[in-house]
Amino acid sequence: MHERTLGTPGLKVSALGLGCMGMSQSFGPRPPREEMITFLRAAVDRGVTLFDTAEVYGPFHNEELVGEALQPVRDDVVIATKFGFAFDENGGQTGVSSRPEHIRAAVDGSLRRLRTDTIDLLYQHRVDPDVPIEDVAGTVKDLIEAGKVRHFGMSEAGVNTIRRAHAVQPVTALQSEYSLFWREPEDEILPALEELGIGFVPFSPLGRGFLTGQVTAESQFGEGDIRASLPRFDRVALQANLALVDLIRTVAERKGATVGQVALAWLLAQRPWIAPIPGTRRLERLEENLAAAELELTSEDLGELDSASASVQVQGARYPEAMQRMIDR
Repeated sequence: MHERTLGTPGLKVSALGLGCMGMSQSFGPRPPREEMITFLRAAVDRGVTLFDTAEVYGPFHNEELVGEALQPVRDDVVIATKFGFAFDENGGQTGVSSRPEHIRAAVDGSLRRLRTDTIDLLYQHRVDPDVPIEDVAGTVKDLIEAGKVRHFGMSEAGVNTIRRAHAVQPVTALQSEYSLFWREPEDEILPALEELGIGFVPFSPLGRGFLTGQVTAESQFGEGDIRASLPRFDRVALQANLALVDLIRTVAERKGATVGQVALAWLLAQRPWIAPIPGTRRLERLEENLAAAELELTSEDLGELDSASASVQVQGARYPEAMQRMIDR
């Protein structure tokens, strides 16, 4: 697996990481724990070094899973986790919170669940409009100086917020959605990251499965599958959005690759400091995704994909309205 470097601070990670959320929530029933521990260790064996989790995934279950699975190889991997949500006494999510005392408590909990002394990359999961971002960055700076955290990251933050945070504590990476399906970061985010020397970690680089080529107009999303509630995946939008997959498939067939591999290779070709984190819990899908790092797209291929993306107006919002309000732009 090729390596990439995130940010001026220089965090080296595998070109493709692994998003771990789906092992605990959002995509149907939770798989058996031992099965996922075996899967995570298989990912390490195949060269993955960047593993992405968060306290809210589960909640808490995902960090515990990742911590147990990666403990034997802790020195060989980069673990990224996130703070930024508040919970009630039963573990239910009650909204965003980035108060300094909450951040410190969240980090202590994450360290315990991850079975580690240091978090390699700590993201603010969502911007808290009630807490100045300077206070957030300052708290993370203190945690870095205390040795509990190595690098500071942000997620779904807008350019102004990123600049203000970066002035207090250098930001190593931004995590936001980016794919052939969702290209909003190209307008303002990517130029700002390039200027500031910040790496980019796209989540949902395969459009929550849309760009794998496995979703069809007849696909049903059952109980516990977040896609059942996403406007992009309602029946009318789904049918319209499949036009983009058909155009990508034309390139994939010419390259002897899958739709998903072409979508990931396109992302990797955008900037050398982009490290996508496709999520999966199936070994065959993981191996398919990792092979995308070896797929070379010509300038003609990239131009055709850009034209395809521009020609299809993606239907449906990314999130329901309540979740959309948490995005900082």
